[in-house]
Amino acid sequence: MPFYALTMLTAGIGIPILAALNAALGARIGSPASASVVLFAVAFLCACVVALTQGPSALGKVAAAPKYLLLAGALIAFYVLTITAIAPRFGIGNAVFFVLLGQLISAAAIDHFGLFGAQVSALGPMRAAGIALMAVGVFLTQKA
Repeated sequence: MPFYALTMLTAGIGIPILAALNAALGARIGSPASASVVLFAVAFLCACVVALTQGPSALGKVAAAPKYLLLAGALIAFYVLTITAIAPRFGIGNAVFFVLLGQLISAAAIDHFGLFGAQVSALGPMRAAGIALMAVGVFLTQKA
């Protein structure tokens, strides 16, 4: 569990860095969409390297997977395109804080209902209070 927590903490640290770097690239080249294409090309190459080291046979199983699972690709494209376009005008912190608020809401719903095969973790009073406290923290960062 500590390894998972540390890995996800590292991924979380990377999200605002990703937003700042890609927003800067989009501003520098004058096209948030083109910057996003470059980001996805680099990400694609990195994912290919990892997939090849883990055995490419899993890619053959994608055709049999439910098609709604491919929506994840559209959602990451939406995130990258919007953060790249909006963050330079709205601020990296502001953009990421609202993304975080959205993540809190959707993660609670996914866990509570066990959506998409997720492990069920009911939204009881303590968990709801913790999420509300985090949301208040996000709100307070916007007031500073």
